[in-house]
Amino acid sequence: MSDVTAPVPEDDLLAAELALGVLAGAERAAALQRAAREASFASAVAAWEERFVPWAAEIAEVSAPPSVWERIVAALPADKQTSGWWQSLAFWRGLSLATGALAAACIGALIYLGNAPQQAPLTAGIDGDGRRHFVATIDTRSSSIAVVPAAYSADATREPELWLIPADGKPRPLGMLRADRAVTIKIPSELAALTVGNAVLAVSLEPPGGSPTGSPTGPVIATGKLTNL
Repeated sequence: MSDVTAPVPEDDLLAAELALGVLAGAERAAALQRAAREASFASAVAAWEERFVPWAAEIAEVSAPPSVWERIVAALPADKQTSGWWQSLAFWRGLSLATGALAAACIGALIYLGNAPQQAPLTAGIDGDGRRHFVATIDTRSSSIAVVPAAYSADATREPELWLIPADGKPRPLGMLRADRAVTIKIPSELAALTVGNAVLAVSLEPPGGSPTGSPTGPVIATGKLTNL
């Protein structure tokens, strides 16, 4: 008897499309709102982002030609061409595009990973002051953690740092987070055994670059307990 591959659930495909960045307009806005509202959907997005990392790392970079940026500037209103907003947008000139190869690699990843049996990850909604600031998903097989910002708002002078608090109650630093995008952090080998269900993830606000002491020095703004999906 031949094996039958089960179809990928529709919600999981939507999470993968959001992670790939192929959604646009109202569809993307709705998916982002859902990720901020539903911890399970945000966890699925984070899991897909983590799965796509190895494929993206293997794609050769192709820089956009200067004419592309010149056309973007020309299309902007005059007040935007010299505003602080455009100056920040200039950062994107340094980014590289690999559209064709990236699409092929990600489609292959979506087909393969969507049908492959997946081990249930650990996940946590990291909440504080009645808001879900981040959603974290841990892949125990690769000893990595993907963290997606939800309702977190960036602080002008301090940066969010992620901490693992195991059963002994002592915080261990995991890495810095971002307000504008998901990050994937490799869990140090000495902490892998402590990254289990019921351990707590916490986020504190620290000086740029992280706590200088190895322990939280700023306010802890959010916490969440790791659980199995």
